Amino acid sequence: MGWLYDLRVLVWGEPAPTATERKLVRKIDFFILTYCCLSFFFNYLDRAALANAYVSGLKEDLHLVGNEYNILVTCLTDIIGQVPHALAIQVIPPRIWFPLMTLIWAGLTMCSAATHNFSQIAAVRFFQGMVEASTYSGTQYVIGSWYKSHEIGKRIGLFAASGMAGTMFAGIMMTAVYTTMNGHAGLPGWRWVFIIDGIITLPIAIFGFLSFPDLPENTKAPYFSSEERALAISRLPPKNPEGHNIGFSLIKRGALEAFSTQSCMLLWMKTTGHFSVANNNDYPLGLTAIGIVATLFTAIAIDATHKHAPWGLVACVLQIVSCIILLCWNHISIGAKMAAYYLAGTAYAIQPVCFAWATQVLMRDGDDAARAVILYSMNGASSVLFSFWGIILYPATDASTGFFKGTIAMVCITVLLIIWIGIVWWQDKRMLRIYGSRDKKIIEMSSAMEKRDG
Repeated sequence: MGWLYDLRVLVWGEPAPTATERKLVRKIDFFILTYCCLSFFFNYLDRAALANAYVSGLKEDLHLVGNEYNILVTCLTDIIGQVPHALAIQVIPPRIWFPLMTLIWAGLTMCSAATHNFSQIAAVRFFQGMVEASTYSGTQYVIGSWYKSHEIGKRIGLFAASGMAGTMFAGIMMTAVYTTMNGHAGLPGWRWVFIIDGIITLPIAIFGFLSFPDLPENTKAPYFSSEERALAISRLPPKNPEGHNIGFSLIKRGALEAFSTQSCMLLWMKTTGHFSVANNNDYPLGLTAIGIVATLFTAIAIDATHKHAPWGLVACVLQIVSCIILLCWNHISIGAKMAAYYLAGTAYAIQPVCFAWATQVLMRDGDDAARAVILYSMNGASSVLFSFWGIILYPATDASTGFFKGTIAMVCITVLLIIWIGIVWWQDKRMLRIYGSRDKKIIEMSSAMEKRDG
């Protein structure tokens, strides 16, 4: 086949065995993955706009003091919206719900440009967080509904990387807008960023309304033939008939990324006085670039090796190295501090580890409602942590001293995560033996019935 084919297999996996299935997967990638990646890109573009606006005039114009910036970051970290979104998509088709949420958050992003004090922007970001909560775990749920287990890791990695790309673009966009539009129509550059962010997000919502296909069992998308719809269902484990039931029967990530999500590097750079507005917005892009590379590499490695735990352990070890450097804050140079923050960007690799692993495990039962609620609850659990994590451990007032409390906390959480990965690894191997035995019995029974009926 040649080295190009081998490279294709390494990066994107073995192609489907039949031309019909290969065509189906290409359609799924285009209509689902394209929309999900674009929506997450703009989700994080809108989120990251706050950090870039903060160092580009928002802090002074809105008279922010103390840890009010950290509170604004927390306002967008939604907790109460997670499970309601999981339940909503069991009742309202995802092709309606997801684009509707994108449309609303685009409007709220533009509303951020009209705020004049801390209370106003905090209120806008609270509601923005509630609607944006639909995106991350919702996409994990949809990917698990359409793809085979060995196809999931790289798709989740690509999806996660698209959000980081949005963060990178936010810095580039702020630099461009601040340079060209600051003062235009009497508005400072940071207000124009929110306006432009909201406007360019609107077409993504329209694309979703027109093209998103829902789930294999209920899709009415005109670009799928009846044969492809049947194939999409047959590719995956059988679904529980009560899998979308959200009645009484239903009752029967993330702290590792704190240095990046709390914009620690950017806040520290602003306190030094050594960097210009453009530097403050541009230099942290390297951290996100490292996160993208680490995430994509990990996603490919997961699907290639069919293992999750080792790659999670690698991410943890790299964070400990970063912490050790930062704990020597008063004895290292500015270059060493920047290198440590850049290294911390590898923490993003934990996303495909945790969510691809969880998705593959949860697919075994075929219970869609339970899978949706658990995936959203995982994201909600990290939101609970972030609701106090940034305010207590990474306040903007600690930027000049290297966030010592936060660095110690990072070491602790990393050690706990290493232990937790080991526990989940052991439990997953045990469950694979159980489900493997069950699946073998089902195949044997099916073969026996076929012989009897034949």
